[in-house]
Amino acid sequence: MQVVLTLILSFTVGLMVIPMVILWIKKKNILDLPGGRKIHKRSVPSMGGIGIMVAFFAGTLGSLPVSDYSNYIYFFCAVTILAFIGFWDDRKDMRAGHKLIGQLVAFFLVIVLGDIRIESFYGFLGIHELPISISYALSFFMLVGLTNSFNLIDGLDGLAGTLGALSCGFLGVWFMSTGFTAEGIICLGMLGSLMAFLIYNWHPAKVFMGDTGSLPIGCFIAVFIMLFIRENGEMHPSAVYKFHAPITSGLTLMVICSYDTLRVFLRRIRRGKSPFSPDKSHVHHFLMRMGYGHDQVAMFLGAIKVLFLGMVIMCSGMNEHLMFPSVVGLTIAFGSLINVVTLRRVREKVRKSPPISQRYTLKSNGAIKPTKSTWEEEAVLES
Repeated sequence: MQVVLTLILSFTVGLMVIPMVILWIKKKNILDLPGGRKIHKRSVPSMGGIGIMVAFFAGTLGSLPVSDYSNYIYFFCAVTILAFIGFWDDRKDMRAGHKLIGQLVAFFLVIVLGDIRIESFYGFLGIHELPISISYALSFFMLVGLTNSFNLIDGLDGLAGTLGALSCGFLGVWFMSTGFTAEGIICLGMLGSLMAFLIYNWHPAKVFMGDTGSLPIGCFIAVFIMLFIRENGEMHPSAVYKFHAPITSGLTLMVICSYDTLRVFLRRIRRGKSPFSPDKSHVHHFLMRMGYGHDQVAMFLGAIKVLFLGMVIMCSGMNEHLMFPSVVGLTIAFGSLINVVTLRRVREKVRKSPPISQRYTLKSNGAIKPTKSTWEEEAVLES
């Protein structure tokens, strides 16, 4: 009953609040304008994360037992801080260093005060309980990496919402099934709010979540991955819903975001650029250059994530030493396949395209401007 109540409440609140947020953003003229690295062609309200967070807190706090509030008070404070950081960044474009400091403050609340952290490797690589200093350092690194990788994947309509909803749904069902009711309610509260958001964010999007949504949601999923790893690792080996490779299984929930971030960073470094320099080399950009639309890319990457989750469930009895290389190998294989197919498709388009003299347009001021398809093709071929 609590599951149904949480989902219905967060979903309903989201349906009512998000349109009001859209109207408020339009009134304040806080719009995400096209141009530059942006792939949308019209001005769209950003900061839809406000509606997501309002719906999440309404659904969760409305059905979570009062006795469980204190256990997650620091977590709730952390995601609220990240929502405010994202809101300010959407308004004013904060410096990366300032954003990182704010994130570290939020993560301090979760890791040190809330005591939610990576405590053990549970035998992976022969490592069990971690020294407290290493536990803190690894937990901070994990939260920074996963939170920002989710932020970076939010590049087209419906994608971040779809991937986030899949993670929250998986975690919510697992926590409820294993008796961790409070954790299950919290995850399903976020699931309901993301489902409501996707109605307005599906292509063509009426609103974007912005950093106001992607930062707290990325932290949310990362924190519950750590809880998933801890609770799984401490389960009795004969438990029905135990995953015997808790670290690999947990990280699989962010496999697309993590792979994309690592691939982009390595590509930029290889080309002599800063790993933080912006460009249009994310996996969703490549898929769109193959001719797929926003909704098709979101469903395609969502389907790949479902495939990985299915693999994790079917192989729940495998240990870390078997699961980790299997997941890493499958991830690299999928990524390499996408790269190869994309380059082949674009090169075919180049061969069939008009002569070079017809691929540029002359602007009124005498400047020569490449057509959209031209710079897209050149960007891929450069990679």
